[in-house]
Amino acid sequence: MSLSYTRTAKALHWIMAVLLCGLLGLGFYMQGLPLSPQKLQFYSWHKWAGVSAFVLVVFRLAWRAGHPPPALPAQMSPPLRFAAQAGHALLYLLMLAIPLSGWLMSSAKGFQTVWFGILPLPDLVAKDKALGDLLQTVHAGLNLFFVAVIAGHVGAALKHHFIDKDDILTRMLPRHRPGDSQ
Repeated sequence: MSLSYTRTAKALHWIMAVLLCGLLGLGFYMQGLPLSPQKLQFYSWHKWAGVSAFVLVVFRLAWRAGHPPPALPAQMSPPLRFAAQAGHALLYLLMLAIPLSGWLMSSAKGFQTVWFGILPLPDLVAKDKALGDLLQTVHAGLNLFFVAVIAGHVGAALKHHFIDKDDILTRMLPRHRPGDSQ
């Protein structure tokens, strides 16, 4: 098994990291804005980026299926191995569930999602105010949970680098090659 991630896996990881941080930041920012053309534009951008993130995570999962990640360090205990695998599974699940919940919410609130203002996506559910409000709560809750899971992911990577002194973090860095010194 490889000692490092493929260039494609690394690129997808970092593109998704930047995209998701931007989506989270914009999502939390735009919520408190008064209704205005600018707020509507921000919502459009957020939806475009959300659909793009969904497409990228599907591609990323397909890539990962054909290119397994490097093995975890041999010295990791079974509970830590389980936690690492569960954490990654949770990240992927949330990267799928959050954009779907946003799309469902937009549909239920009667606002069609139009990718990049060009490609109208079908509404997934009929307009329903109560359902839209519920899905808004679900979407917000999933995002707050996602922030917590991301914090755990980053914390674990930093723990591996600074405390365990293994290559978990460095092998995901863009310029890392197997056998590079830390």
